[in-house]
Amino acid sequence: MRPRFRVALLAACAASIAVPCYGQTATGTPHLRKQGSATQLIVDGQPFLALTGELGNNTATSLENMQPIWSKLVSGNLNCVLAAVSWAQMEPVEGQYEFALVDGLINEARHNTLKLIFLWFGSWKNGLSSYAPYWVKKDYKRFPRIQLRGGKTMELLSTFGDATRDADARAYRALMRHIKEVDAQQHTVVMMQVENEVGVLRDSRDRSAPANRAFAGPVPKELMDYLQQHQDSLSPELHEVWAAQGFKTSGTWEEVFGPGLPESVEMPIQTKSPPMSAEEHETAWRRLHWPVDEIFMAWHYARFVGKVVSEGKKEYDIPMFVNAWLQQPNHAWPGTYPSGGPVPQVHDVWRAGAPAIDALAPDLYLQYFDEVCARFTRNGNPLFIPETSANAGNVLSAFGKFNAIGFSPFFIERGVGPDTDLAAAYRVVSQLAPAIVAHQGKETMTAVHVNQGDAPLKVKLGGYTLDLSYVGSRVPIAPEPPAAGQPRTPPAQPATQVQPTPQATAILIAAGPDEFYFGAVGGGVRIAFTPLTPGPSIAGLGDVQQGKFVEGGWRDVRQLGGDDTGQGEILTVRPNNVLRVTVYRYE
Repeated sequence: MRPRFRVALLAACAASIAVPCYGQTATGTPHLRKQGSATQLIVDGQPFLALTGELGNNTATSLENMQPIWSKLVSGNLNCVLAAVSWAQMEPVEGQYEFALVDGLINEARHNTLKLIFLWFGSWKNGLSSYAPYWVKKDYKRFPRIQLRGGKTMELLSTFGDATRDADARAYRALMRHIKEVDAQQHTVVMMQVENEVGVLRDSRDRSAPANRAFAGPVPKELMDYLQQHQDSLSPELHEVWAAQGFKTSGTWEEVFGPGLPESVEMPIQTKSPPMSAEEHETAWRRLHWPVDEIFMAWHYARFVGKVVSEGKKEYDIPMFVNAWLQQPNHAWPGTYPSGGPVPQVHDVWRAGAPAIDALAPDLYLQYFDEVCARFTRNGNPLFIPETSANAGNVLSAFGKFNAIGFSPFFIERGVGPDTDLAAAYRVVSQLAPAIVAHQGKETMTAVHVNQGDAPLKVKLGGYTLDLSYVGSRVPIAPEPPAAGQPRTPPAQPATQVQPTPQATAILIAAGPDEFYFGAVGGGVRIAFTPLTPGPSIAGLGDVQQGKFVEGGWRDVRQLGGDDTGQGEILTVRPNNVLRVTVYRYE
């Protein structure tokens, strides 16, 4: 029997989302486009969901080293990969650029039908400067380092070195010029990350002589103007800090934002208890500490990186983002994480200082995944996650609930493959991609986590209340081991640690008044429907089809009924499956 196709209204969202077609003539430079409250990455004229992974820092430093990895990436259902480009490797001698590696990576990506996002490891990587060229490192007079309290320096280039900024910007501009020359027609490179996890470590701010002079001077007019123009929409943390000083419209940094790190406080490597209380350990990562120091550094990093981005965009204007090493419970004070990086509390400072940057992105390893995503999507910031763990449930949450542009586990080559939880989640997103992009930024799509043993979760969607509960990987429920795809204890943690409660994650899409698309990972989800609008009060299941989108249309692979649909009364979405469901009402 030939599989049936349903011609969907979603066809305009293009088959290239689910089954990418590369190597074709360009239809437009990659760019960002708004749809409702969402921002989408447009590649070859169509929305592109980046199902990607970031290679290890030095994995892509040779084509030979990459050779056995490409096929593994493809087997894991990736359609994109993040690879670093080192300033030191690209410009080993000042003014002499070497692009053979960049060209080789682009060609190999094309050969394997993958898109690329390059990470520019320029002045900073992980809050330090280990990827700057040797000629930069050894000339510490021309390219100054930061100073810590007490006058100590470290291998961290200062934002107050104009020569550093200009050299970095020249090199990045040369890179973007070359990428345009070799890729402007085929669009293999779809985005760029500029620098990596910038900020000051081991102190709350740079205390070099130029930095101290700037800190003692007035807050720049450009920043004060921005704060006044956006006062009602500032991040609540920044708004609170400014309010505490009476919303001053001018003054020195401390006059406008309060005092900095006290002399009496010694900066630890980690902010554990002590010196923090147990309550502070749980809450301190959500707020600013000695905020003037971090705001001051955020402004100067934004100005520096913004210059680099602006120079690159003069050559090839594709989307460019900056990533953040996040504040976290054991690293809650600025300096225990990079002070001045684009954490959500200072996003407004970054927007004011670097308007050319398209997105501020979290390197998201915290257990508070949904909370961090919510904070990073405030005020319309597009969500791209360049580094994270390979949690299958978080994949669906990112795309279904937070309209993510992309999701990218770090060191992807270590755990990629066809039989992984991540591959299953990427398959679900690919099979639903036209529906996902059609409903991004609207009230017709969400994603939920459902834990074993919890009361049913109620979600209002498409004229119905959906009651969702965890059912594991088989129905009916019986005592059983956790289903494939459950969150697993990281290997570094003790074997005696209590295992997490089994959890399923489902993506829920209301395609019409009585039509839904569902996908699940981690475990099965049982769904009961209750009408919200006047009329017959009982909901029944009409067509229940397991399938996927192919070339923009729904392909019905298997028709379900009987035990698989609770005899038409209750729906079960099994893990790693995609369903199209119609619902009817009766009395």
